[in-house]
Parts: sequence; C-alpha cells; structure tokens
Amino acid sequence: MKKLSTEYLKSDLKAGLVVFLVALPLCLGIALASGAPLFSGIIAGIIGGIVIGFFSGSNLSVSGPAAGLTAIVLTAIATLGSFQAFLLAGLIAGVFQLILGFLKAGIISNYLPSNVIEGMLAAIGIIIILTQIPHAVGYDVINEGDFFHYNSEGKNDMFATVIESINYMHLGAIIVVLASLAVIIAFNKVPALKKIKSIPSSLVAVILGVAINETFIATGSSLAITPAHLVSLPVPESFEAFKTQFSLPDFSQIGNVNVWIVALTIAAVASIETLLCIEAADKLDPLKRYSNTNTELKAQGIGNIVSSLIGGLPMTSVIVRSSANVNSGGRTKLSAIFHGIFLLIAVLAIPTILNKIPLATLAAVLIAVGYKLASPKVFIHMWNNSKKFQFIPFVVTVIAVVATDLLKGVGIGMAVSVFFILRGNLKLAYFFKRENHTTGKKIEMELAQEVSFLNKAAIKQTFAHLPANSSIIVNASNTVYIDHDVLQLIKDFVNYGCKEKNIDVSLVGFRKEYKIENSINHVRTILSDNEDKVALHEIEEGYKIPSNVLKVKELPKAG
Repeated sequence: MKKLSTEYLKSDLKAGLVVFLVALPLCLGIALASGAPLFSGIIAGIIGGIVIGFFSGSNLSVSGPAAGLTAIVLTAIATLGSFQAFLLAGLIAGVFQLILGFLKAGIISNYLPSNVIEGMLAAIGIIIILTQIPHAVGYDVINEGDFFHYNSEGKNDMFATVIESINYMHLGAIIVVLASLAVIIAFNKVPALKKIKSIPSSLVAVILGVAINETFIATGSSLAITPAHLVSLPVPESFEAFKTQFSLPDFSQIGNVNVWIVALTIAAVASIETLLCIEAADKLDPLKRYSNTNTELKAQGIGNIVSSLIGGLPMTSVIVRSSANVNSGGRTKLSAIFHGIFLLIAVLAIPTILNKIPLATLAAVLIAVGYKLASPKVFIHMWNNSKKFQFIPFVVTVIAVVATDLLKGVGIGMAVSVFFILRGNLKLAYFFKRENHTTGKKIEMELAQEVSFLNKAAIKQTFAHLPANSSIIVNASNTVYIDHDVLQLIKDFVNYGCKEKNIDVSLVGFRKEYKIENSINHVRTILSDNEDKVALHEIEEGYKIPSNVLKVKELPKAG
C-alpha cells in the first residue's frame, strides 16, 4: 500500500471533484446496462474510490464499474438466476484477484508493448468522442459505460447510435454542450483563465450547463432539456428505503459450479483490464512514476470482495476516469479517494441537485478528455518517432479497439506487434553487393550476448549470402548463451556449407561447453581493437542485420 501524500492536496481535491462528475452517470449507466440494480453501480464507484484507492499501488488510476464487464454481468445474472448469487461470484472473483496479487501475476504488464498501450489510449479517446455525440445532441440511449458503445444485450452499436442521433438533435442540448466546451477551451487557451488553478474548468462547465437548462425551464422554453436527458440518481424516500438498496451475497450457492465459472471469468477479465489500464495510466503520469501491479491486483481483490459483500458491481481500473483524473490535475491516489467520498456524500445529501445536471454538459467534459487522448498530435508523434514496426501495431490497435472492444483490440494489436518482433529476428539481415566483395575480403560476424533460436534464420541467411572466396570470422567472445540449433548451424557451415563457395571460416571465443573448436587460421588480429575496420553498410533492398542479433564487420585486407 502506497503511503498517502498531501503534497498535491489542492490539485487532488479539484481532480477528485471532476472525476466524481464524470463517474456518477457512468456508475448508473453501467448498472442499467448490466441488468443490475442502479444503486449497485454507485456502491462500486464509492468502493472503487475509497477502498481500492486506499490500498492501490497506483498514483493516478481510478477504479469503478467498467463497461468491459457489462456483457459478462448481464449474462451471469441471467444464468445464476439472482443478483445475490452473482454477488457471491463477485466475492470469489475478488479472492482470486487477491491470490493473483500474492503470486505476483502483475508482472504480465511488463510485456505489454508501449505502441499497443498508446494505440489503446488513442482508441479510447476516439470512442469517448463518438459515444458522447448522442448525449451532446440530446439523444440519450442509456447504454453507456467506459466504452459506452454496448447496449443492454452486450452488442456494439456505437456507429448506429451516432448516425441515428442526427435525426433526434435537440437544440437546447446543443446550446449546453457548445457553451460547456467553450468554457473548457477558454480555460486552456485564455492566459488569464489558465492562471486560475483552484477552480476546475469542468466544474465551471457543469455549473454553466445546469444554469442554462434551469433558465430554459423557468422561462417555459421549448429548449428545456427533459429529465430523460439529465443525470438520474436514485432518491430514496426514507432511511429504510435507503437501506433496502444494499444486498448480501447468497452463500447457499457456494456449491453451484456456475458461480465458480462466473467468478473465474470475472477475475480473469477484470485483472487483464486493470493491468492494461494501470500501464496506460502510468504512460499519462506527468511525473513518470511506475505502479506496483501486484499491489494493484491485491487492491482490486479487496475492493471486489467489499463491493460484493454490500451489493456492488465488480470493478476494474478504468482509463476514462483515470485520464480525466490526470487532465484535471490529479497527482496522487488521494484524488481517487476524494472522488469516492464525493460519490458517497452525493448519494446521502444532494441527489436531487445532482439530478439537474444535463448529460450534454457531461458529454462536453468527456469529449475534451477524449480529444487529449486521440488528438492529431498523438498520431503525428507516433509517425515521426517510430519505425514502421512501431507505427503499424499502434494503428492496428486503434482500429481494432474501436471496432471490437478493449480486450479483443489489444489482443489483435499484441499479435501484430509480436509479428513485427519475430519478423525483425527472423528476416534476412544483410545482402552483400557482389561487386563490393572481391577475393580476399575478410568479414567478422560478432554474435550478441544471447543467441536464441529466433536468431537462427538471420544467421543462416547471412551465411547463405556471403560472397565466394571470402574469409569470415565468427566471434563468440561476448556470448553467454547460444541455442543448440544455432551451434549446430555454425558446425554445419564450418564442415560443409563454406566449402561450396570456398569460404575460409575462423571461430573465435567459443566456450568449451559449446563443443566447437576455435580456429584462427585466417585472423591477423582481433578486430575489436582495430581502428581501421570498416562496418558493412551495403544494404540491399532495405535489409539490415538486427543489432540485437549480430554485428557484421569487414576486415582490412592482410598485407
């Protein structure tokens, strides 16, 4: 558990307020889309903020109910027959996550390529913008979440909803969203407003949106936004009614096999989404800190146990709320805790006031967040600073996440990224230009520290394209490991392959355990100390030797 820091108390408080405004309608929307009681989403938001925030190993991540689990929850409740049985599955899933944390399963996040994470962030930004367009124009189909494009049947209908919303535009909602966006942009662009650090632009935008709509209502204008397009927080009529909104797990279902299957599914999906979002949140951190992913899995486990015990939905770390946190000035985990406290206060004290907030003004806040994640600058930066094997997986991840969902999209991006990694290791390295390789040329192949089976193809192709009547030194002085297949390849080339082209082969630096005899018949001096050596740069058709595989050097002619 990270120690709570008050160094950024004011900015964390401000960020917590903004994240609360973003999280409130999302908690309700996800609960509705999941076929669960609306209050279960609020419970999850509160626990995600206060409990997970307290135990979390992340400075900026904000947890809560996530749309990535919506379809799973919806199906599970129907399969198990009751919400209480589902709560038991959620509790067991939390125990599994706790165990994963102690088993240090969080190390998986270290193997997520940065271009895939960048692509995921850009895709989420695009999704946020697209899915907020209906809210912005006053067409509010309640199917929202952190990726908001799943309806109550778990189907992706984002593009259909955006197109359909054009036919249902409401002028009052458009006025509210434009005014709210103008405030947010002004706070980012106008020098005098940029200096105001104590008041979040999002809060000003929300207050303005409420004021505009209340003015429309007071004047009886047709521009007034109806309750169907406002925040809809449950308002209990009494304390007894408030207590009935909490539920306990049905422990009598502990022997139900389906409960355990649902628990395993939730634990797996929630843990993967959390690790992805933690990695993404660390990318956004202006202070460039790193989160302990094992601690985060433990925190998620504790949070899901507590949430399930009192009737809340399962949770993950959520990138939409986390990015809103960063953009609003959040710097420590206190901002996540504050957002949970604000949710609790709102439920207890001011639900009626909050129900006056137009979804259009919240759409403006989220569109601003989405634009920062997916601005043209991000794509230009990736193009200018990345080679094609970095940029292509980035773009593929963006398209795949937008077209499918988070896990499938990242999986596709990972597959493409791995393909380029393997291609870099397996592809032919150097083609030597024949006219530049006359008789008597001497070449050194200096093997890397570790030579795995993935390097076999590159070495094999390099041998195959050596010029006839040349001399080559295979230098293994720096190696600590050479794969058996590669050693056999070198032996075969020394014993058979080199004779066809009359190539003289010398072996240097091979250890006894490699079971290859060193020979220095044609080596006049050790090349690494020779300042006159010339690196081979003759590259044919863009091929090159990967630097992590081997180095090929051309020796000066003897005499």
